[in-house]
Amino acid sequence: MARERTELLTVREVLDELGGISRRTFYRWRELRTAPRCIRLPNGELRVRRDALDAWLDELGEGAR
Repeated sequence: MARERTELLTVREVLDELGGISRRTFYRWRELRTAPRCIRLPNGELRVRRDALDAWLDELGEGAR
């Protein structure tokens, strides 16, 4: 069975989608392991799966806990 493809977002696209947070804030969240799960490509660049970002945002919603 073929795996469904999901959109891969660049860090810049994620920052823009989150309202323009700084790159430093995003990388600090990664250090604290609170950022959405990322994929490191062979060239060293990071990508975030669209579904991982959406799930992460859902978890942050008020009343989610």
